[in-house]
Amino acid sequence: MRPLRVALLASSRFPIREPFAGGLEAHTWALTHALRRRGYEVELFAAPGSDPALGARELPVSRPNLSSAARSDVSMPDARWMDEHHAYLRLMLDLARDGEHRFDVVHNNSLHYLPVAMASAVRVPVVTTLHTPPTPWLESAIQAQDSCPVTFTAVSRFTAAAWRPTVPAARVVRNGIDTRLWPVGPGGDTLVWSGRLVPEKGPHLAIAAARAAGVPLRLAGPIGDREYFEDEVVPLLCDDAVYVGHLGRRELAGLLGAAGAALVTPTWGEPYGLVVAEALACGTPVCGFDRGALAEIVTSECGLLAPAGDVGALAELVPLAMRLDRRAARARAETFCSLDVMADGYTALYEEVAR
Repeated sequence: MRPLRVALLASSRFPIREPFAGGLEAHTWALTHALRRRGYEVELFAAPGSDPALGARELPVSRPNLSSAARSDVSMPDARWMDEHHAYLRLMLDLARDGEHRFDVVHNNSLHYLPVAMASAVRVPVVTTLHTPPTPWLESAIQAQDSCPVTFTAVSRFTAAAWRPTVPAARVVRNGIDTRLWPVGPGGDTLVWSGRLVPEKGPHLAIAAARAAGVPLRLAGPIGDREYFEDEVVPLLCDDAVYVGHLGRRELAGLLGAAGAALVTPTWGEPYGLVVAEALACGTPVCGFDRGALAEIVTSECGLLAPAGDVGALAELVPLAMRLDRRAARARAETFCSLDVMADGYTALYEEVAR
C-alpha cells in the first residue's frame, strides 16, 4: 500500500524555522520530520521564510486588494487579521476544489478557525489539534455546523477537558520532542527560564522566585509582547537575572543542560508546556507552578510544583529541585515526551480516519 499523503497546515503568522517563535512552530517542525521519516508524504503549508529543508508550500498570505471604502469602514479589522483570513480562505478553497486527489488526510495544526469552519467542503478527512484553551472563533466554527466532521486531538488531558463542552471526545496526543536533539547536560548552580516573554508565561515571577531563592537566573526566548517586556521584565534584570536573547535549539539546549533546574511559571492554564519536555530531555529538573498540564508531565522524581502564583512557595522548592536526579529527568523525557510517542499517536489516527 502506498504511504498516506498528509496536508499539514501550519500557522501563517510565523515561519517554521529556528529559532522558533514558540512551541507551536517547534511542534510543527518536529512533526513534519517525524512523519517523513516514517514514510508519509507530507506537504507542509506554512508562512513564508520557513526552513527550506521542509520544502513547505507558502501559505497565500498576500494581502487582499481592498478598496479605500472597505479599508475606511468602521468594521475593518486589523490588517494582520485580514491577511490570515485571506490566506486560509484561499487554502481551504483550493483543498475543496481537488484536495481529495492530492491528499488522504488534512491535519490542521494552525490556530485558525477557517480550516474547521470549511472542513465539510473538503472531501478528505480533517484532523485538528487543539493547542490552546477554548477561543471564541474556533468554538463558533465548530458550532456553526450541525455535525462538525473534524476529528479533534488535544495536547493534554487538561486541554481536552477545557474543550469538552464543545468537543466531547478529543483524543489526547501529547506534544513530543526529538530527545536526540536535546542532549543531557552537566547541570550547574544556576536556574534557567525559557519560552515566549509574554504575560501568560510569567517570566517576571520566575525572576522574583529565583531572587528569593538566592540563585542566579538566565532567561531565553522571543519577546512576544514588547510593552510587557519593557515594563515588567527589564526593570527586574540585573547581574543575578540576565536575559540572554532568543536562542537557536543548539544554544538553548546548552543553556538548559548547564542549569541546576528550570523554572516554569505560567499565569494561565498551560495547555502543555513544551519547555518542560525540553528541560527534562537535557536532564534538568523542573520547578514550576501547578497550572494547566504541568502536573501531567512532571513527576516527583523529575520536578516539583508549587501552588499557582505562589512565588514564595516556588522559591522554597528551588534548592530541593536542584538536588533531583538528572537521570530521572532524562528518563521521563524519553518515555513520556518523546517524538516517537507523539508520532505514534498521530499516525495511528491518520490511518484510522483515512482507511
